[in-house]
Amino acid sequence: MFAATDIIYEDNHLIAVDKHCGDLVQPDPEGNSALEDQIKEFIRIRDAKAGNVFLGVVHRIDRPVSGAVLFAKTSKSLVRLNEMLREGAIRKTYWAIVESRPADEAGELTHHIVRNGRTNRSHVYDAPKPDSKEARLRYKVLAASDRYTLVEVELLTGRHHQIRAQLAKIGCPIKGDLKYGAKRSNKGGGISLHSRTMEFLHPVRKEPVRITAPVPQDDALWRFFEQAVE
Repeated sequence: MFAATDIIYEDNHLIAVDKHCGDLVQPDPEGNSALEDQIKEFIRIRDAKAGNVFLGVVHRIDRPVSGAVLFAKTSKSLVRLNEMLREGAIRKTYWAIVESRPADEAGELTHHIVRNGRTNRSHVYDAPKPDSKEARLRYKVLAASDRYTLVEVELLTGRHHQIRAQLAKIGCPIKGDLKYGAKRSNKGGGISLHSRTMEFLHPVRKEPVRITAPVPQDDALWRFFEQAVE
């Protein structure tokens, strides 16, 4: 559940929160509670709003993923942020704890992804397939422990389960991600993928904005890697 302490950036136009593993960004078909509604209700009460609260979902991250999620508090900022997303003007960086160290310390991955809606899984291929979409990301190794490796990923496209599927394709499944080949689940059912930073020009003020989400502090391995990078 969302709490005020989860806010990592806010002004009159935007609000960014640190999503916990298991939280939904938007309500699902079953009507489960989601951040979108929780934040709207929080703003309504905090700011004593008499009418409806506007909150636009700029982007989503998967339910088992943690980290920074950005919302628009005005329709003007939502339109501009959506346009920036389409143009690739919002730089999104993720941290992933993977089970195997990549063969190369850094690189760019290009694959072709086909989404299976029935199984909610993406299949990755080296060459184009019918209905496939190109998926590109950059990565670099940041740190390593005895059993795991911390990889930083910059998304260049936004495909379904892209980071999870592409890293698994090169033999580096994300810790806890059973759907894409991890050996065992994480406590609580989340996966070790974290939306770490977002960088963009403010849609109204045109000033640089950098948003950083702290890693889950209840996870000793995440804390270890965060300290190792610092």
